[in-house]
Amino acid sequence: MILLDPDRIEVSELREIISLAEGSSFIKAYLVGTSFLYRGDVDEFIMELKSRSHKPVLIFPGDRYQLSDKADAVLFLSLLSGRNPEYLIGEQVKAAPFVWKYRLEAIPTAYLLIESGHLSSVEFVSNTKPLPRDKEDLFSAYVLASYYLGFKLLYLEAGSGAPRSVPLDFIRKAKELVDLPLLVGGGLKGREDVEEVLSAGADFAVVGDAVEKSFPILESFS
Repeated sequence: MILLDPDRIEVSELREIISLAEGSSFIKAYLVGTSFLYRGDVDEFIMELKSRSHKPVLIFPGDRYQLSDKADAVLFLSLLSGRNPEYLIGEQVKAAPFVWKYRLEAIPTAYLLIESGHLSSVEFVSNTKPLPRDKEDLFSAYVLASYYLGFKLLYLEAGSGAPRSVPLDFIRKAKELVDLPLLVGGGLKGREDVEEVLSAGADFAVVGDAVEKSFPILESFS
């Protein structure tokens, strides 16, 4: 999946990105989301993307203001690795009436932030700590809790531009413990990194920062 940040990518740049990504069977969908939202209206961004692409567009929201009825679905996230009630349940309660109003397909997603070696945007904005990358037993408990709480998707995140991605042992352990679709993002710099996390058991790899820095990297996913 390609993560497109409306605060970093202009609508005019979507044409080039889509022209490179649309012909790839390796790229399955687009995620649209950001830590903040300086853009006044995310609808325009999603409408432009939808008008040029045949791949699903999913919202990966930083907060309720990033919802749009133009998307195909929304990852209804709960930041389980943190202790900030606003991102555990607060934003979800505020967003729920809009998800219902927009008739958006909501995918209940357990969002686990993993230590990567630097302070990520999501860590700073959410005021939460990531799970230590050397505590597999703790990580395993969070994965099991996600499953028993009834989440339908598990998203392991190292953070945008992370110097280190999610440990491969964590990916293997998650797939060993639970039968949930698994997304892995953060710190993936190209196809080699993507294939590595997919080989470890991830169902989808999410690439965002690398695409923002160099659109032609998408050619490697053809």
